[in-house]
Amino acid sequence: MRFDESRSIFMQIRDYMGDMILNGKYPEGERIPSVRDMAAAMEVNPNTVLRSYGQLQDEQIIHNQRGLGYFVSIGARNRVLASRKENFLRHTLPDVFHSMEVLDIDFREVREYYDKYKEEHTRPKQSGV
Repeated sequence: MRFDESRSIFMQIRDYMGDMILNGKYPEGERIPSVRDMAAAMEVNPNTVLRSYGQLQDEQIIHNQRGLGYFVSIGARNRVLASRKENFLRHTLPDVFHSMEVLDIDFREVREYYDKYKEEHTRPKQSGV
C-alpha cells in the first residue's frame, strides 16, 4: 500500500480496512488478518496496525475474540457506510460547493461530468443464465 504523507498511517490503514469491508473482501462475522500479518503486508510496525485495529474496535467495526483473533463485527458495513456518508456530506461536499461557487460552476455542468463518470465506471449488468 502506498501511504499519503499528509495523513497518519494508522488512519490510512483504518480507512483501507473500511474499504475492504465495504467491497466485501472482509465480510461481517469473518476473521481479518492478524496484527502481524497485516503489518507485514503493509510493511509497517505492528504497533501501527494495533492502533488502527484499536480505532476500529472503538467504532465497533471489528472485535477481538480472545485466542482467535480479530473479526468483522455484525453491522460493520452499515456503520462504515454511515460514517463515510456523514463525513462526505459534512466535510467534502461543502468544500466542493465552495469550489463550485468560486469557479462559477453550476449543477448542470457537474451533472454532465457525473453522468459521464457513471457511464465510464458502471459495470454492465449480467443477464441471468
